[in-house]
Amino acid sequence: MPGAIKKSFDDPSRRRTTPGSNPSLNAAMLATAPTGAASNANTSPPNPTHANSIHAGANLLFLREEEIRLAQDMLFFAYRDFTDAADQVLEELDLGRAHHRALHFVGRQPGITVSDLLALLRITKQSLARVLSVLVEQGYVAQVCGPVDRRQRLLSLTPSGQALERRLFERQRERLVAAYREAGGPAVEGFRRVMRGIMDEQARNYLDHAEAAAREPRARSA
Repeated sequence: MPGAIKKSFDDPSRRRTTPGSNPSLNAAMLATAPTGAASNANTSPPNPTHANSIHAGANLLFLREEEIRLAQDMLFFAYRDFTDAADQVLEELDLGRAHHRALHFVGRQPGITVSDLLALLRITKQSLARVLSVLVEQGYVAQVCGPVDRRQRLLSLTPSGQALERRLFERQRERLVAAYREAGGPAVEGFRRVMRGIMDEQARNYLDHAEAAAREPRARSA
């Protein structure tokens, strides 16, 4: 009897088959295994797209209210300090920020009409009339009638106006250049995307035309 028991345990037909010891059995097990088991048997590398989407989702924390409040703080402070660089020059001449904005856009678009300037500045006609009268009287802006429609007034900077606009630009450029250098190229590109996102379609169209006009001289010289 003990010999029979020993023989039954030693019988190969009764031995327990372990995974990997029988190739045909392994194939059958994989064929009938659940999907999860098969995927574990053939582990694939992680999907980078999926990883990026998870990372992007985590970054949505910047949409929290407190983060938006901080963004408001930064915009207010940046505007304060950016304009302060030019305010010191304007105060010397008894001019204000409204005069500076008019000088800027007239300098950027020589021959701009009063109505187009009004649309860019989004101030009342009375306010723009007061601003332009000061700039014309002090010799910074010249105005002429339109060649087709005599009712139009075309604006441009005089040599004195160009010198003043350049002086104001130089003061503000110093602050921007310092900030751009410290932040680096990728950050500057991100800053531009955020600023464009804040602007409305009219402002974005203006910038697109300004960028296209700036590329034309480079294309001709190339």
